[in-house]
Amino acid sequence: MNTDNNSTEYPRHIAIVMDGNGRWARQRGLPRNAGHRAGVRAARRVVEACGEREIDVLTLFAFSSENWSRPQREVNLLMRLFVEALQREIQDLHKNNVRLSFLGDRSSLPGALTRQMESCEQLTALNSGLKLNVAVSYGGRWDLVEATRRIASRVAKAELQPEQIDEALFDAELSLAGVADPDLFIRTGGEKRISNFLLWDLAYSEFYFSDALWPDFDSTILDKAIDDFTHRLRRFGRTTEQLSAG
Repeated sequence: MNTDNNSTEYPRHIAIVMDGNGRWARQRGLPRNAGHRAGVRAARRVVEACGEREIDVLTLFAFSSENWSRPQREVNLLMRLFVEALQREIQDLHKNNVRLSFLGDRSSLPGALTRQMESCEQLTALNSGLKLNVAVSYGGRWDLVEATRRIASRVAKAELQPEQIDEALFDAELSLAGVADPDLFIRTGGEKRISNFLLWDLAYSEFYFSDALWPDFDSTILDKAIDDFTHRLRRFGRTTEQLSAG
């Protein structure tokens, strides 16, 4: 867990819940898949904008564990769309030095998608630019349970004593292990909740909620969120006086 950024510095890690594709399409009399495709274009714009602004890490919530309860036709379309988007975008991501990783329960995903994900991760593994995490079939509670199971297994094998379990050890078992916690959390679409996203990692993040639907999200809105972030004082439990004293 990283909590050493206590001033108005630029955010190093931005996490985004991309909400509003369906409403965007409905407002225009279009099918939901048109909204999802527009959402992919918005994601590309934001990846490019974060790269230009030298953001270290961008984590996008693309498909939650709860999204499996959506109509099967829409789920199938989203799975195909993920595969198509990866096939279309991966070479540009690689050329721009982006390192791509995926978070989530891959056991529930179609084989074609998991193979594409693994191929993209391998291709970009040595890139040193923007680290792009895409959460697919991910849930914060799932993440916590999986981490707990791995730790419990080590205890059962006598590889670890219960008193050795601390925040650092638990953090190392989570999906974002080794990555600084998000400094800035953004949610589009006007809703004000985190929807089971990165429950552990968002503990000290600054939240920014935008009424813009995700397909309309662009660098201008991103800059508003970043500007709002830079005007906040991050205390991490300390007093303003303590921060002022250095």
